[in-house]
Amino acid sequence: MKAVYYTLLGLTATAFGQSWLPQVSDVTAGLRGVSAVSEQIVWASGTDGTWLRTTDGGKIWKSGVVPGASALDFRGVWAVSQLTAWLMSSGEGEKSRIYKTTDAGATWNLQFTNPDPKGFWDAIAFWDVRHGIVAGDPVDGRMTVFTTSDGGQHWDRQQLPPITGEEGAFAASNSSLRLAGKAEAWLGTGGKGAARVLHTKDGCKTWTAVATPLRNDGPAAGIFSLAFRDTKHGIAVGGDYGKDNETKQNIAATSDGGLTWTALATGAATGPAGFRSAAAYVPKLRLWVVTGTSGSDASTDDGRTWKLFDEGSYNALAVAGGRSIWAVGAKGRIARLAIP
Repeated sequence: MKAVYYTLLGLTATAFGQSWLPQVSDVTAGLRGVSAVSEQIVWASGTDGTWLRTTDGGKIWKSGVVPGASALDFRGVWAVSQLTAWLMSSGEGEKSRIYKTTDAGATWNLQFTNPDPKGFWDAIAFWDVRHGIVAGDPVDGRMTVFTTSDGGQHWDRQQLPPITGEEGAFAASNSSLRLAGKAEAWLGTGGKGAARVLHTKDGCKTWTAVATPLRNDGPAAGIFSLAFRDTKHGIAVGGDYGKDNETKQNIAATSDGGLTWTALATGAATGPAGFRSAAAYVPKLRLWVVTGTSGSDASTDDGRTWKLFDEGSYNALAVAGGRSIWAVGAKGRIARLAIP
């Protein structure tokens, strides 16, 4: 299938009409993790201990199952090269784990197992090859965060502010956690009475917590994904994953690094209509993309207006090379949207 491409000058919210270009993954696992190293090298992860990798832009995907982990759900993957990547599984207690490979998946080393019997991990990310963070649901009244400074060999618990309401996070797309620079991070939360953004500028030593206008009227509602075009401008998306077509407040924006958040319009005419689990910004195109179980939308005017360009179901997004976007979803679905 030949894609219809648009240049940046010709791309507008009303003209954006192409769909995701499906890839052949040859797996049936549900995929929620995707990490793009470049336009050629992309990793993905999912249920049944599954991982995938392409080194040719999606023409061929190599897949495997981590030995001893076939019962795990790898909701997060973070890759730094075609050889090195981390996998994070999500599940109660010891079902939340971190594995690392340095030989393109030939072998995997179990680095860390959740020490909290009632804990549940939601997202993993790295500032560089040595410094990383894993975030999870609250334990003893505070959101869970561990950090590493040696590539994952050792992990240290960090102290976060007390939760509010029935606060937690969502392991939907590995993008409720976003990093910048060498020590800055944002974590989006949800749950009844929550929907906050927690923010640190010093590598998790201190945190602030700010409420957002996203819906938080139930345990399945709140922020599912954050995306930033720089350290000041970002968006938060979500909704209620149990009501994926319901149009309530599911998107907000910040222009001050997360100190304040403003509701953006929702609905088929002006904004994403329904639950969205992932968001991404494509720098070279000045393009925002959000996706979820009821479709994908794009904005070229910094989120003021949105265009639904695909009605398919995807869970997570990753940007490669500043202009290509990858999406993954249920039953091994992988797609690419590449615009020259």
